[in-house]
Amino acid sequence: MHVQYPTLADCIGNTPLVRLQRLGQESGNTLLVKLEGNNPAGSVKDRPALSMIERAERQGRIRPGDTLIEATSGNTGIALAMVAAIKGYRMVLIMPESSTAERKTAMTAYGAQLILVESMEAARDLALAMQADGQGKVLDQFANQDNPRAHYQGTGPEIWQQTHGQITHFISAMGTTGTIMGVSKYLKEQNSAIQIIGLQPDANASIPGIRRWPETYLPSIYEQERVDRVIDLCQAEAENCMRRLAREEGIFCGVSSGGAVAAMLQVAQEVENAVLVAIICDRGDRYLSSGVFNSESI
Repeated sequence: MHVQYPTLADCIGNTPLVRLQRLGQESGNTLLVKLEGNNPAGSVKDRPALSMIERAERQGRIRPGDTLIEATSGNTGIALAMVAAIKGYRMVLIMPESSTAERKTAMTAYGAQLILVESMEAARDLALAMQADGQGKVLDQFANQDNPRAHYQGTGPEIWQQTHGQITHFISAMGTTGTIMGVSKYLKEQNSAIQIIGLQPDANASIPGIRRWPETYLPSIYEQERVDRVIDLCQAEAENCMRRLAREEGIFCGVSSGGAVAAMLQVAQEVENAVLVAIICDRGDRYLSSGVFNSESI
């Protein structure tokens, strides 16, 4: 009998949705988190990485052996490096030098070349300049509709099915905004009353993977009307909730995920009979060298 075994790419998506057992229970609402760190390269960005490369292949824009270039703060770069390794592309990643050592090492482990610059804005500018110079092809997660499409076709339907259509609030940190754009579009098509809540760092916060973009760098895939509410994240609140998730729920995640759950706890105090879903976008082992887990503050 011939058995068809999955490839690594087949294992992207269909991540667990689990209920919080301690945090926020006093609200009486149902608080759920989607564990995107269970993807093969460890984050929600596995979904758009595969989507952007496979659709570019189908459209004839890239072919194995080409050089791909991308600006990234970390998770997208790791995911693209993995997919490039699967499919036979050379991957050049441009990222802020402030990114954690774990992220840099993970990218090079997959065979990617790293270029370090001072900021994400500088990384985006350099990627486009290198493409214009003929050094490779930029997938451009900030402007590529195959980024939100991955979540419209995957993450959104999964959440709808896993909550049996009972979801009332969706909460996600915003970086490229691909996750919140794609999930919002799908969920609103199922039930326009579902509230979509986005998170951005406040003026004093520096949280890996999410940004308050200057107007000229705002991702072109972002459509403001798809987000019902935006909450500003405080650095300490995001980090404290991240540590509490590990200690009280056994969920080991990064700072932006802690922020998403902190926002979900805030919203849960404002509503009744609600089913809230937050995205846990990656795993905590990506941040160990930053020292964020060393604090005793909870």
